[in-house]
Amino acid sequence: MINNRLSCKCHIDLMIPKLNTATYVIRSIKQFLNLETLKKACYSFAHSFLSYGIIFWGISNYSKNIFKIQKRIRIIMNADNRISFRSLFKQLGILPLQSQYIFSLMMFVAKNRELFVINTNVHNFLTRSHNDLHLSNTNLSVFQKGVYFSGVKIFNNLPTGLKQTSHNIYRFQKALKIFPLDNSFYSLKEYYNWK
Repeated sequence: MINNRLSCKCHIDLMIPKLNTATYVIRSIKQFLNLETLKKACYSFAHSFLSYGIIFWGISNYSKNIFKIQKRIRIIMNADNRISFRSLFKQLGILPLQSQYIFSLMMFVAKNRELFVINTNVHNFLTRSHNDLHLSNTNLSVFQKGVYFSGVKIFNNLPTGLKQTSHNIYRFQKALKIFPLDNSFYSLKEYYNWK
C-alpha cells in the first residue's frame, strides 16, 4: 500500500503488528519444536510478510522498523547477547532485510530483462561496463529510489560471474541466494562497498 506521497509507511505500519504476532507465536512454540521446524515456522509466519512487495518498500527509511523486528531472530536460537546477528542469520540461512531486498530486486531484474537497456545498446565504446545495464541520468529522488533505477544500480554492482548467469533464471537464483547470505548485508551502503 502506497499513499499519495509515494510513501510506503502505511504498508510498513500494517506489517509491524503482523510481524510482532509472528514473533510471539514463534516464541510460544519454540520450547516444543526443534530448530529445523522453528525455521520453517519462521518462514511461514514472517517471511511471506517480509518479502511481499519488498522491491517497493525495502529502500524506505521506515524499513528499519521491520529490520528491528527481524533481529528478534535471537529468540529462535536462544542465543547469547554476545553472538552477532550476522552469524545468526548465516547459521539459520535467513537473509537480513536489506539482503532480501537485494535478492528480490535482482530476481525482478533477471525475470524482466526486456525492460532494461544494456550499455552497448546506448553507445559503441568498449568500456569496462559495456555489458552492464544502462543507468539513466536523473536528479529526481523519487525515480532514484524507484524499482527501475535501484535495480540497475544494484545489478551493476553484482560480481561479474553472477551477472553473467542472469540469463538462466534457475542458476541465477541459486547463486544469488548464496551471495547476500554469505555477505549478510545490513544496508545498501555495505552492498555498494563490498568489493
